[in-house]
Order: sequence, then structure tokens, then C-alpha cells
Amino acid sequence: MLSVVTFLPLVVCAVLPLLPRAVPDRAYVWVWIATAAADLALVVALWAGFDTGGGMQYEQRARWIPSAGVGYHVGVDGLSLPLVALTCLLFLAVAVYSLKERRRVRSYVCLFLFLQTVSVGLFVALDLILFFVFFDLSIVGMFFVIAGWGHGGRARATALKFFLYTFSGSLALLLGFIGLYLAAAPHTFDIVDLTSANPLAGHGLYAGLVLLAIGVGLAVKTPTVPFHTWLPPAHTDAPAAGSAILAGILLKMGTYGFVRIAMPLLPGSWRHYALVIVIVGAVSVVYGALVALAQTDFKRMIAYTSVNHMGYVVLAVGAAGTLAGTDARARSLAVTGAVTQMVSHGLITGALFLLSGVLYDRGRTYAMDAYSGLAAHTPRFAAVTGVAAFAGLGIPGFSGFIAEFQIFTGSLASQTVATAIALTGVLLTAALFLTALRRLFLGVPRLPQTIPTGGIADLHRHEALPTVTLLALALVIGVVPRWLLDVIEPAGRTLTGLVAR
Repeated sequence: MLSVVTFLPLVVCAVLPLLPRAVPDRAYVWVWIATAAADLALVVALWAGFDTGGGMQYEQRARWIPSAGVGYHVGVDGLSLPLVALTCLLFLAVAVYSLKERRRVRSYVCLFLFLQTVSVGLFVALDLILFFVFFDLSIVGMFFVIAGWGHGGRARATALKFFLYTFSGSLALLLGFIGLYLAAAPHTFDIVDLTSANPLAGHGLYAGLVLLAIGVGLAVKTPTVPFHTWLPPAHTDAPAAGSAILAGILLKMGTYGFVRIAMPLLPGSWRHYALVIVIVGAVSVVYGALVALAQTDFKRMIAYTSVNHMGYVVLAVGAAGTLAGTDARARSLAVTGAVTQMVSHGLITGALFLLSGVLYDRGRTYAMDAYSGLAAHTPRFAAVTGVAAFAGLGIPGFSGFIAEFQIFTGSLASQTVATAIALTGVLLTAALFLTALRRLFLGVPRLPQTIPTGGIADLHRHEALPTVTLLALALVIGVVPRWLLDVIEPAGRTLTGLVAR
């Protein structure tokens, strides 16, 4: 059934171009919604049958390129299943939000169905080349989304920068994968087999260079400082639906790669360079928050908060590789917090980017100085955006608090100074979100001249339903997190055991 979940959207994508041109545009979006809903229902069935203590499950293997040690091998555990569920939910939310799309709708829907397949495929891949194929195809899909449906004349140039930057990172990733393959005896790209063999144990410099190549490739995708410069323009010029998928799903491919590949396959090097990873994470947290605080563009501000929030994940996985001054439980807690943060960030930031699209749809600008007192004109939009902002700054009651609490608790014992520095990111995030809310929604009502004299419309149903649903799930996780943590924690303990080998 895992292959059905992966390839169902791609099959529908292949069928849509065969439909007659007379089919209404909205019908294509409804087909997308039905496909995404069916995929999510299948994932719920997988979740219901998942054994939290059973390790890797729903595995499927098939010969693909046997002479090169490449196979079709997929499966899920507690690290990947929550991200598969997040992917299907967020694509469904984006599909509902896209009911208003009027430009080349069939191509638009096909691209997002393609992106859903490659996103799910990456999170279930248990072969390095299969992982790389989905990793690269996600870059191609997002390139066309930005170039074809982005804002203004800069969209194509931004899409090109995004492609070249992230594709360069993927080449470094491939180089690291080949290094792992060459060290294994027999040669294989299978992640499960490589994890058991630990082929680079005791290889010193060679193992460090392989980790560097893999780490750079994943850091570009995450992105961490200093590999983040492609992210703000890509978000600013992308359509809101594309930004939601880029932030909510595609960025997680980098952080997921750390916990699925770098940590279990290179445990010795991960421990040796854990301090470097922790420093990169702490710098990303503070830098992302400071630069976000300085922004006057609402969407660009949200983009920089992604650098900040992904920095927490990097801090946690780095701390999980530090054996001195901590115990297995603290390291496991850090990994659990990192995966929970991936899910939380996808829900909350996905909602924020969809809401930024509402703002642009009304006023044709993201400049916060162009608006004032919007709460008087759009009370529903103000309320939902306010909830999303408070969820994003990590107040108790939302998933962000659960994730960050685990990250800080798990990291503090071994990386006290770096964790204390990263804690300041919470204050900076609070300041930037509260400043944005004050600029947009409070004060004397003022609207940009691009808004017609009839006034500004409040949230429509197709805009409110996906954003409120994402925030409601973030609230459920914040109040009753056990159902999610029960899935993640056993896999986190297994991973920290592998790193400690």
C-alpha cells in the first residue's frame, strides 16, 4: 500500500492531460482535492496499523539496477511516517486553497500532483539513489511552479537561482552517496544495509569528507546559514501555494536527510563533528530571527523564520551526537523534538504562507507599511493570522512549544552555551511576529491604492478551511501530543543508539 500512497498522485497527473480541453478549470482542482483526500485516507490507514515498537514497517523491495547495487526499497518508521502524513495533509490544504486559481489550471494541478509523489517518495525511500532521484525531482517541480506562477518579472530569474543553488547541493549529496557506496562491501546503496554495516567506521578523514559532502547537500536544502540565500527570494516570488509546499515539505527533505542518512550511516563522524553542527544550528536560529525582525515584507519575514525554525532542528540533531555530558534519554529527547519541530513547522508556516497569499491577493503587495488597521476590515483574516503568529512564536498550547521544549531540554545538558544562545531566538521571534501584527492589523485603517474602492474582502471559505485546519491540528498536537510522540520516540531511541555505536 505504501507504493500506492506514493504513486497515486503521479498516476492522476498522467491521466489529466488526456482529458478533453472542454473540461472546466475548477474540475481539475476538484480531481486534485479528491486525489489528495484519498492519499491522506490511505496514510491514516497506515498510521492505524502502525506498530510503534516495530521498527521499519510496510517495506517493499524490488530489483531496479542490481548491477550497480540500486534497488526500489521503501518503508516507514517513526521518523518518516509523521512526515508522510504531513505531506499528504498539506497538499490537501493547498489543493483546497487553489480553488481560486485561474491561470493554466491543468498544468498547475499536474505539477503539484507530481510534487506530492516526489515528496512522499523521498520520505519513504530506503535506497540512497532512490532518495536522490526524488530529491532532485522536487527541485525540478518547484522550479516550474515558481517560474510559471510566480509574481512579477523576477519570478523566472528567481526560479533559475533556486534551481542552480539547490541542484549544486544535490550534486554534493550524490558525491557523498557514492563515497558510502564505495566503502561498503559488498557495494550497495541500500540505507538499511549500510546502517547495519557501518562501512565508514574508523575511516577518519575519508568518513569526514563523505559527511561534509552529504552535510553540504542537505544544508542547502534545509537551508542553514550560510547556504540560505536562495530561500527568501524563492518564497517572495513564488505563489502562496508554492511557498507553503516549499517551506512545509521541501525544507524538511534536508533535515530528514540528517536523521535518516547522515546520523545512522556516519555515526563516528557525526559524533566527531557534533559541535560544528550545533554551532551552525545556533547561528541559524539567531541570524534567521534577527534578519526576519528587520523585514518590511510580510512574506519575506516568514521566509526568514524558516531559517530560524530549521536552526532548532539542526541544533537538536547536533546535540544528539554529543555523548559527553548527557545520557541516552536526553539525546533521544532532542531527536524527538527535532522531528516534532519538522511537523510543527510544516503546519504553522504552511498556514502562514497561505495567509500571506490572501494578503497579496487583496492588495497586490506584501509590504506591511502599505496596510494598517486591517482588523477593522477583515476580522476573520486578522484572527486567523494572529493565531498563526502566536503558534509560530511557540507559546504553550501549540505544537511549536512541544517541539522547542523537547529540543531545549534534550540539548541543554551537553550544549549549554549554544542552547542558551538559541533560546534568545524565541524572544526575537516573539518580537517580529508581534511587530508584524501591530503593523498590519492595528492603528488607523489604511489600505494600499491597489485595492478597489469597494474595500477589502475577508477570508473566503476556500481560504479559511485549509488554514484553520492546519492550525487546529497544531493546537491538537500542542494540547494532546501523546499520539504523535508515541510514534516518534521509539524511532528516536533507535537512532541515538545507532549514533552511539
